[in-house]
Amino acid sequence: MKARLQTSLGQQLVMTPQLRQAIRLLQMSSTELELELAGAVESNPLLEWADEAAPGEPGPEPGPEPGPDPGDASAAADAGDGHADAGMDWPGEGEQWSGGQGGSFDDDDSDARDCVAGADTLADHLLWQLHLSHLSARDRAIGVALVDALDEDGYLREPLLSIAQTLRPDIAAGEDEILTMLHRIQRFDPPGVGARTLGECLGLQLDALPAATPGLDLARQIAAGPLERLPRAGIPGIAAELRQPAEAVEQAVQLLRTLDPRPGRQLGDVSADAYVVPDCVVWRQRGVWKAALAGHAGPRVVIHRGYEQLIRRCGDADASYLRGQLQEARWLLKGLEARGETLLRVVNSLLRHQAGFLEFGAQALRPLTLREIAAELELHESTISRAIAGKHVRTPRGTLPLRAFFASGIDTDGGGEASSTAIQSMIRRLIEAENPRKPLSDAKLADMLKGSGIPVARRTVAKYREAMNISASHERVRLV
Repeated sequence: MKARLQTSLGQQLVMTPQLRQAIRLLQMSSTELELELAGAVESNPLLEWADEAAPGEPGPEPGPEPGPDPGDASAAADAGDGHADAGMDWPGEGEQWSGGQGGSFDDDDSDARDCVAGADTLADHLLWQLHLSHLSARDRAIGVALVDALDEDGYLREPLLSIAQTLRPDIAAGEDEILTMLHRIQRFDPPGVGARTLGECLGLQLDALPAATPGLDLARQIAAGPLERLPRAGIPGIAAELRQPAEAVEQAVQLLRTLDPRPGRQLGDVSADAYVVPDCVVWRQRGVWKAALAGHAGPRVVIHRGYEQLIRRCGDADASYLRGQLQEARWLLKGLEARGETLLRVVNSLLRHQAGFLEFGAQALRPLTLREIAAELELHESTISRAIAGKHVRTPRGTLPLRAFFASGIDTDGGGEASSTAIQSMIRRLIEAENPRKPLSDAKLADMLKGSGIPVARRTVAKYREAMNISASHERVRLV
């Protein structure tokens, strides 16, 4: 399954309908997946809900070691966006976890206080990737201006000159410099974002496919040239214009039809009042952090065996219809299996990198990017981005978004790196311990961090302080 998963979700060899479905399932949150399955069961007679009472493949796991008190509000606050799980019922000694590393944990009785999810907009998704990139403050400011200019479909409709004008007087950037930054954003997830025309959007998605994809070169040629004339000229007209066989043009057009002309619409559709439902559960066993899929995150639908057996006994027309529905049901189940495997691999990789974050809080979060996880798992960065989009994990520190495990970083005097999240946590702790009669200025905070081996500028401290909604020093004076 691992090899098949890397081929289908990582390298994207051929964008077939079943592969598009697998990619779409991977990006869905638990709430979206539940709606998708409900619609599939309703429309496909070959699918039915799995028997909830049927036991899975239980595998005994010892209960987790004592860790931070799940009900400790300060622990949850240290975890950043985590939600406190007061009274969380962790498995005790001898209780069952189904499936071990590749199984699932029935988390249906999770506390409703696991909170409400905020809508993840396209801008949020792009800015998160932007801040994970190693960029100068100038390039980051240009990137933010470009992201702000994108419409809801993910297109840049404004000319680069307008972007340059919005940056003045703080930054005097030429169109070439802005275009360079735009090309970087165009490599972000979702593929095709930041395009200025439909042809460019489709071309960016084609660039994400391997060179061996059938019809790729001709599809690029059509996207860059006669794409707008395709509805009027048709396949024969485009074939004559490009002096290519009609069959080859047909193959290239079919490839283009599998792409998304509105990539920005992939995000921001989740209602802001949707409940956070953890996709994975994390616990510590004998000093080692382990993960399992939550019970609802695995396949909860099965093929209806009665209808499957009926295919052999019904007429040709009915049999053809049922066989088509059976094939779609199998694709869905394979997509669900691939989604679970990818998600679990990503979570286990995050546990290896960020064990300190789970044990000690945000101050122990190390710098980590999508590229590092993608290289370790031999997957594409966009696959990792889809795997963590809208996903949450239940930990002893609360229910955390998988995004919380990633952070950009700066070099320290000791030769290592400190994440921006860890630096923010240190700033918060210094401010909490300050003398209320004489609060610490941003310059003083910068000096104290430098004394700890973390060289940051005063303006960087101010930026982090404002991001945490902490007032300036003159506004924090308290005569108590």
